[in-house]
Amino acid sequence: MLEELKKKVYEANMLLPKYKLITFTWGNVSEVDRESGLFVIKPSGVDYDKLRPEDMVVMDLNGNKVEGDYNPSTDTPTHLELYNAFPAIGGVVHTHSTHAVAWAQAGKDIPCYGTTHADYFYGNIPCVRNLTAEEIDEAYEKNTGKSIIEAFKDRDPMHCPGAVCKNHGPFTWGKDAFEAVHNAVVLEEVAKMNILTLTINPQVQPAPQSMQDKHFLRKHGPNAYYGQGNR
Repeated sequence: MLEELKKKVYEANMLLPKYKLITFTWGNVSEVDRESGLFVIKPSGVDYDKLRPEDMVVMDLNGNKVEGDYNPSTDTPTHLELYNAFPAIGGVVHTHSTHAVAWAQAGKDIPCYGTTHADYFYGNIPCVRNLTAEEIDEAYEKNTGKSIIEAFKDRDPMHCPGAVCKNHGPFTWGKDAFEAVHNAVVLEEVAKMNILTLTINPQVQPAPQSMQDKHFLRKHGPNAYYGQGNR
């Protein structure tokens, strides 16, 4: 079932160690097939050097395992909440990448200090609130997803395809698994750049809004002209 999607999700997961976004098994990637109402995700706790395409787990959008020899990632309920709330997204990534986690542990949004950030994320990348003790005890991973959704109630999730969860780490998304991984790489690089920027100038201010608008809108939206699409 969904053999091509399993292969794609496996390949996307293998990009996490390639881009040094994970240590050990600290990450997962999924992609949804909207037509079938199913998504494929990495199994829980399986070493990346032992992972195979056929090990990927197929889930439905009600949280039921449809196919797979392993248990799905423990973060599956978070992915599920995001897929059900954000119909435009097709892939989700979670990592514990070092610099993004530093912002999460500091409990700070990641400000837009320059054009690298503005090319991919419109405005601050939000730091999502801590869950309450009740939310943690009740359904930790599900409520993690709900807290991310709450942080985007007045924002387009495709204009800011990621967040850091306080005291936890980053989640990113995109139109498919590969784009979600791409956004995870960008988020980590931006988080690193910002930390270095703050060491040089602790009083740094965000990039001018006109520059942020220009860089985001030249890549996204109806009048985008970056790349070869308008030749």
